[in-house]
Amino acid sequence: MKEINEIVEWLIQSGALMALFLFAWKFVKPWLDAKVSHANTERAKASWSLLEQIANISVTALVGQNMTGKDKFDLAVKHVMQAMHSHGFEVSQAVVEDVVQTAYEKSPLTGSDQTTSTVTVGPEGVTATIKPADGTATAIDPKEAK
Repeated sequence: MKEINEIVEWLIQSGALMALFLFAWKFVKPWLDAKVSHANTERAKASWSLLEQIANISVTALVGQNMTGKDKFDLAVKHVMQAMHSHGFEVSQAVVEDVVQTAYEKSPLTGSDQTTSTVTVGPEGVTATIKPADGTATAIDPKEAK
């Protein structure tokens, strides 16, 4: 037991224990930083997912209301902001507005999908009908484009 005490005393007095601690810290600190970064990323993913879900629910709940579009949008933004604050997430007004707008555009209940649009081109009044991509067009092979 006396030998163990002498070894520990020598490690403390000589500074070898401090050198060992600093050497170990050089390996542990990057690992801890990676864990913190991963935790922050997971928290951001969870908050974004919650934000999208709340926006979708709010937009869906307001679809049938007898209000103007601007009033519905403002109310949806207000509900989303309140819900996020109640869950402890700080989100800016601009982000919430963007997410509510995206939820409105993606919702099948809002009728925001345009199937075609007509565009007037040039002074001669030529019109073109533009249809959204449906994913059935074949891709251009770069080898054949020459």
